[in-house]
Amino acid sequence: MSDDQSYDLSRFKATYFEECAELLATAEETIARLQDGTGSADDLNALFRCVHSIKGGGGAFAFDDLVHFAHVFETSMDALRSGRAELTPHVADILVRGNDTLGDFVRAAQDGVTLPADHGSEVKAHLAAIISGEPAAPKAAAPVSAPPAAAAGFTTWTIRLAPAPGMLRTGNDPLLMIRELSGLGEMKVAADLSRLPALAEMDALNAYLAWTFTLVTDKGRNSIEEVFEFVAGDSADVTIEQIGKTVEAEDGDGWGLFAPLPPAPETAPAPPAAAPVAAAQPHPAAAKGGGDAGAAGIHTSSIRVDLDRVDRLVNMVGELVITQAMLGQQASGFSIESHPELVQGLQELSHHTRELQESVMAIRAQPVKALFSRAPRLVRDLSAKLGKQAKLVMSGETTEVDKTVIEQLSDPLTHLIRNSLDHGIEMPEERIANGKPAEGTIHLAAEHRSGRVIIQVSDDGKGIDRKRVLEKAVEKGLVERGAQLTDEQIDQMIFAPGFSTAAQVSDVSGRGVGMDVVRRNIQDVGGRVVVQSTPGQGSRFILSLPLTLAVMDGMLVAVGNQRYVLPLTNIVESLRPTPQQARTLVNVGDVLTLRGDYIRLIRLYDLFGIRNAITETTRGLVVVVETEGGDRIGLLVDELLGQQQVVIKSLDSNYRPVEGISAATILGDGRVALILDVGALRIMGERLNRAQGEAAIGAQAAE
Repeated sequence: MSDDQSYDLSRFKATYFEECAELLATAEETIARLQDGTGSADDLNALFRCVHSIKGGGGAFAFDDLVHFAHVFETSMDALRSGRAELTPHVADILVRGNDTLGDFVRAAQDGVTLPADHGSEVKAHLAAIISGEPAAPKAAAPVSAPPAAAAGFTTWTIRLAPAPGMLRTGNDPLLMIRELSGLGEMKVAADLSRLPALAEMDALNAYLAWTFTLVTDKGRNSIEEVFEFVAGDSADVTIEQIGKTVEAEDGDGWGLFAPLPPAPETAPAPPAAAPVAAAQPHPAAAKGGGDAGAAGIHTSSIRVDLDRVDRLVNMVGELVITQAMLGQQASGFSIESHPELVQGLQELSHHTRELQESVMAIRAQPVKALFSRAPRLVRDLSAKLGKQAKLVMSGETTEVDKTVIEQLSDPLTHLIRNSLDHGIEMPEERIANGKPAEGTIHLAAEHRSGRVIIQVSDDGKGIDRKRVLEKAVEKGLVERGAQLTDEQIDQMIFAPGFSTAAQVSDVSGRGVGMDVVRRNIQDVGGRVVVQSTPGQGSRFILSLPLTLAVMDGMLVAVGNQRYVLPLTNIVESLRPTPQQARTLVNVGDVLTLRGDYIRLIRLYDLFGIRNAITETTRGLVVVVETEGGDRIGLLVDELLGQQQVVIKSLDSNYRPVEGISAATILGDGRVALILDVGALRIMGERLNRAQGEAAIGAQAAE
């Protein structure tokens, strides 16, 4: 084979390991259903297929340790799904450990390291116990040269396997099937060389050998059919015939793995001596095990693309959006009467750019299901460790989020669930004494709301002990003793670095790093964390995240000579207030009355120190926006400049964090505009009003 036709094995290995990660995650999710009693026979079959596929691909790359463990795991699953072993809670726990150990072997193969010889031996022994618990355990295979002994209840079968020429292309390995079949009893194998071409005519991607097996086993036809379930029909011709119930001893050494059939007809080309062994080896392209696709002309509905390529595509779309905005800015003085074709072309360009942007964003979107699937086991393991009873309820698993956002959510969700179990959910006896059920509930939910992704972690525990939090904050010097803080300000203390109310440090909590990680990771992706807690009833942590980190729809507003972008999803309405609507309340500050409600008014020019801005409320415009927590505030601006799509540029990585600003963008005229963080503006406005109120009181006292 020429160099340009050679295969890069590392590419196929990378694909295999990606699929292993998906299969292991699917297996863990499936086992979780089996553990909590909601599983079914379909879940047992799905788990079997996951392990079988990992084993098949591992065999293609000669990952012997992985294949050996996977075979034991797979055999135990076969005992369960056939009813020869019972799925008890103890057995379900063993399956969890088996999946973990299988993951260890996969990661070791990926990293090119060898695990200790006894790694997973305890789990393997438990899996073997599941197998040996069958009413009729498989008979151990005799040495290759030994004939089968006569035994009552054993059946003799003749099986013929004739792979389709393109079977290797589907990732299936006949050698692995032969080994698996031999595990059912004692077997004689004869190779059929009649389809083997001359060496010069051989295609390394094609399968040429066929085999006839004589199998003596106490298993039924179903066990034999399961060996070939992924290839029978499309990828191979498989025939299974029963030839007798009794077994007669046979003299001679006729039980070799590749004992040939009688010579092929004279018309068949004479095969090279080494061909049988060479043809039996799997091709490197057989990276995907356990598939059931056709042998040739395979149709796929999806492809794998490196994330770096998608990121480059997203960046280029972002630059295209900026260029389109610049062209629109340059052509803003043209009328459709004077330049009809140019104006129409720019409108079509804008339309196509938006469609392209939405399509690219959809490529990066992934459901949070993969992220949520880790939570059930975390709750089970941690509840057992803490001696608590808790159940996990999940909803909105199909909610899609940008992949980059999902990657930043793993640690925060883990810490929030651990926090709910350790600090929120009470011990069973305490819950019963308080009139609650002994088992606590943690609810993990995701949804799209107002153009953002909202993920909530709530519990029905004891809530935040604000008195204890405040004492710890004073003790650590975070606030002065005697300071009067609102409930919200006290709740935010739990996110301070190194802050913890745990009485002692354990492997669950006490170091004060968990909640700090939550806030830092969420802020890194332009999100916010809102805490709601009621003593004795529980707590809710609300993570508000952007749908994407690349492009957004915004409203451009002017304040003095500055330009800002308000996320369109936060805007409720805009209005020019009347003198009756604009008021000032004692201890509150400027407010706006709107249909009977009071809305806090925040003057952006005052907040950011902007000159030459409109300061009179009735002469400016108020944009009413909604925060992640559902509160509404009014932002005083000079005017609205129009809605447009903007490309999000990180301010943290390109400059430094700025309070009240979530990111920046480049406008059509090349100027930089800052994107406002509505939630942070509310906090800044409240702080400014308090400072101004205290200054006013001080001035009055001085007079």
